[in-house]
Amino acid sequence: MTSPTNTITVTLKQLAKMIDHSLLHPTMTDADILAGLKIARDNNVATACVKPYLIPLAKKELSGFDVLVCPVIGFPHGNSTTEIKVQEALAAAQAGGQEIDMVVNIGKVLGGDWEYVKREIDEINKAVTGNGAILKVIFENDYLKPEHIIKLCEICTEVGAAFVKTSTGYGFVKQADGSYNYLGATISDLKLMRKHSGPNVQIKAAGGVRTLDDLLHVMSLGVTRIGATATIPILEAAKERGITDEPTVVTFKPMQEKAGGY
Repeated sequence: MTSPTNTITVTLKQLAKMIDHSLLHPTMTDADILAGLKIARDNNVATACVKPYLIPLAKKELSGFDVLVCPVIGFPHGNSTTEIKVQEALAAAQAGGQEIDMVVNIGKVLGGDWEYVKREIDEINKAVTGNGAILKVIFENDYLKPEHIIKLCEICTEVGAAFVKTSTGYGFVKQADGSYNYLGATISDLKLMRKHSGPNVQIKAAGGVRTLDDLLHVMSLGVTRIGATATIPILEAAKERGITDEPTVVTFKPMQEKAGGY
């Protein structure tokens, strides 16, 4: 899809349908959520990504629009029991969630308890797909090493998850200077995830994809969805760059690889 000159052919609708508009910050009020759902509607994005208690409100506000409801499960740290996560996912799908983003048990991943990790993802995936929804599995790559990411991709391929996803956007890691920050989606991790996921597993980049150039670059790597709060700036930049509903060839500035991590 790309050339050495960093060009890609896209449409404006295609870019909008790459976006899960994120409404997940813990301080968001109902008024904030309503404003965010309006952004999702007005820009015809793929989904509005919401906390589980907001599913009824999101379903109501998005009724009649081609924007899906995407609740998160075990968010943001993935530490609930498997039984609770399954019930949470089941309730979310039955309440109207059409795409479900779950967080793996990060401690179990780091400890190499792959039987536990696979069983949990499989049970949640079955609960979700059995109710007409699809599952995206969040790894939280800032805490992981490449070997963990590879194994998670293999597991998600085996159990038939729809997407693998880089980050929650809330996986803060203590840095050398004592501050807490996160990298989110990195180019190296996205390439690794695409390489080790099956052809039927899509890739979602979340955390740090903030500009049109970022979106175009990850798209060129095979990413089919991003999590974003910068929906309006991204799509306005696309219009300013001449991207329309007709296929448009556009040049992008590559994302810089980020250093750091767990």
